[in-house]
Amino acid sequence: MIRTRRVLLSALLAGSLAGCGAQAASRPGGPETLELRYQGSVGAVTFPELAEHLGYLAPVKLKWVGNTISGPQDIQSAATGQTDFGGAFNGAIAKLAAAGAPIKAVIGYYGSDADSYVGYFVTEDSPIKGPRDLIGKKIGVNTLGAHLEAALKEYLKRGGLTPEEIKQVELVVVPPVNTEQALRQGQIDVAALNGILRDKALERGGLRPLFKDIDLFGPFTAGSVVLTEKFIADNPQTTRKFVEAFAKAVEWTQTRPREEVVAAYKKIIAGRGRNEDDTTVTYWKSSGVANRGGVIDAGEFRTWIGWLEREGELEPGQVKAEDLFTNAYNPFGGK
Repeated sequence: MIRTRRVLLSALLAGSLAGCGAQAASRPGGPETLELRYQGSVGAVTFPELAEHLGYLAPVKLKWVGNTISGPQDIQSAATGQTDFGGAFNGAIAKLAAAGAPIKAVIGYYGSDADSYVGYFVTEDSPIKGPRDLIGKKIGVNTLGAHLEAALKEYLKRGGLTPEEIKQVELVVVPPVNTEQALRQGQIDVAALNGILRDKALERGGLRPLFKDIDLFGPFTAGSVVLTEKFIADNPQTTRKFVEAFAKAVEWTQTRPREEVVAAYKKIIAGRGRNEDDTTVTYWKSSGVANRGGVIDAGEFRTWIGWLEREGELEPGQVKAEDLFTNAYNPFGGK
């Protein structure tokens, strides 16, 4: 089955990647492509947008083509040539690469730390105290097969549950904006929350954390941005410029005062004219990216590859972490 999906996706990509990227006139030593198509996120600022705002990306410019609905969708769009780059949970990248997509992760862009983490919350009066109490219960997550599910499954595994018992824990996909309400109304037993939705829920009171993803893994980068191998081969200078600018933007957020980062994000949102509310960015606390400038560590892929193999989503040895990424274009950690 896995091999069949791989063949089908490879055939799809062979035809769709031909037109990838808006090409510029050849300039010796300069970027081959001066425009990069991408998907954004409502009320949020991506690192490429910050890099452009700070002047790191010039002469390359971004072209917004819409907003993404999820990480897996974003990297699928990049893989099929609808955009020039996309970002997702590292486990989703491993799955797409295993299916035959010729993609390469080039920089980390989100993760978890003491300020930015995914928390799994229950109501204060809930009888749920530990992993075994989740058997037969419903857990609200934003999507299946990604960060929130992976962290939950790891929590259950470390809690001593057997594969058969873990199957009895029901994952329910709930839009993030409705997750807190679903928990308080008893439609789900546990809510996975992060960012502004977590902070607002905690401000309202009545909830307590069951566990956090950082309790399991410590601070870690959870997702990366990918380019297709064809894009990299055809546009090596653009690739270098893009990753360098991205890395500098990540490092900027890692070293500047929170107030300065929030001010920049609000200015970017106001300037792009998409009729958005900037409330979300006022809750920004950290990038969550573990390594300086988004340098990728192989362990950030191995963790999720192991999980996907245990879940039967990947065959043992089907993909290797080192084949999924490169730090060659990152000024903070070439490889």
